[in-house]
Amino acid sequence: MEAGTIVEWLVKPGDKVKRGDIIAVVDTEKATIEVEVFEAGLIQSIVVPAGEKVPIGTVLASIATDDEAAPALAPRPPSPAKPPEIVRPAFQPIVPAPPIIERPPSTMPPVTRGRLRVSPLAMRVALDLGVDLSKVKGTGPDGAITKSDVERAAKSVPPPPPPAAPSVKADKAGGPSQPVMTADERHVAMRKVIAAAMVRSKHEIPHYYLGTPIDMSHSMGWLQAENLRRPVAQRLLYSVLLLKAAAVAIRDVPEMNGFWIDGAFKPGEAVHVGVAIALRQGGLIAPALHDVDKKSLDEIMANLRDLVNRVRAGTLRSSEIADATITVTSLGERGVESVFGVIYPPQVAIVGFGKIAERPWAVDGLVGARPVVAASLAADHRVSDGHRGALFLAAIDRLLQEPEKL
Repeated sequence: MEAGTIVEWLVKPGDKVKRGDIIAVVDTEKATIEVEVFEAGLIQSIVVPAGEKVPIGTVLASIATDDEAAPALAPRPPSPAKPPEIVRPAFQPIVPAPPIIERPPSTMPPVTRGRLRVSPLAMRVALDLGVDLSKVKGTGPDGAITKSDVERAAKSVPPPPPPAAPSVKADKAGGPSQPVMTADERHVAMRKVIAAAMVRSKHEIPHYYLGTPIDMSHSMGWLQAENLRRPVAQRLLYSVLLLKAAAVAIRDVPEMNGFWIDGAFKPGEAVHVGVAIALRQGGLIAPALHDVDKKSLDEIMANLRDLVNRVRAGTLRSSEIADATITVTSLGERGVESVFGVIYPPQVAIVGFGKIAERPWAVDGLVGARPVVAASLAADHRVSDGHRGALFLAAIDRLLQEPEKL
């Protein structure tokens, strides 16, 4: 992304925050992003108001740390304002993308001074339908406004007469911005963003590809027995075994985990696996599951279920967008036998899995039918070579033969 629109502030000056708190909601082409704070302290000022579109790197708010918070509140003589420091992430993919569309004032829901209890999905729907949330009665827990509340309110308001021409608004650079995006326009914008990232990947990254079949009989047998002992709501999908195996295999071949930045490889400090998730309306996004190598299968399953639900509802956290150190993609549920992915820069590897299918398999000189999955690796030749890539796939294979140890 190149810019984002501030949808809502969840804090105000004087509020205390801690690491991990959600402080704002930002709209992008792919999803509504919940902005996390990474410092404990006190909100001193809101720099960018809700409803404004700003480029990447813009300071949104100023936060005083715990040590600075107390004197910051005490009266003091005025002094020349010091511009807040712009803190940029350690890495940031440079993806040429169409600018995020700024909504005309006539359709942007008014920002209310009071704190509304409203889900990010309901907020996004309200933006699309032009519903004033201050006039919507919530039916959710503790009066929270839900998506259905917004849709019900939209139906009760007669549509405005169509304008003679699309309303446009000049952006800060002086040129006119585009009209509000429809669902089709947002889909087209998303495809352009994906295409730009993939063109950059194939142009800049010297890919090499490896593939191997993996016998899944031990994993599937263990998984079946394990799920029989569990209530339905706590059962595991075989995909969590694949994710955990790929994450743990990185311990043997750490070159697969990290980023190519400024002409050098930067190893990932942790294993945050980007999971490729198809969106119902079309398109693809690969947010991160954090510290997959250190979590139990139950934790990975719970995190995966939550992540998929929020992605398809159009809400993500900023850390989930930025933190992935390697990506795993699987099209097995769609009947694909094998998949060879395109590396998402600045990452240096992507692992692919196809469907698990019965195949002839020789063991101790005897041939029988076994469940087999085709595993693949696309890796960056600037960082690793085929020998190391082969060791990585072999480590995944070895781990899947002992699923009870994952």
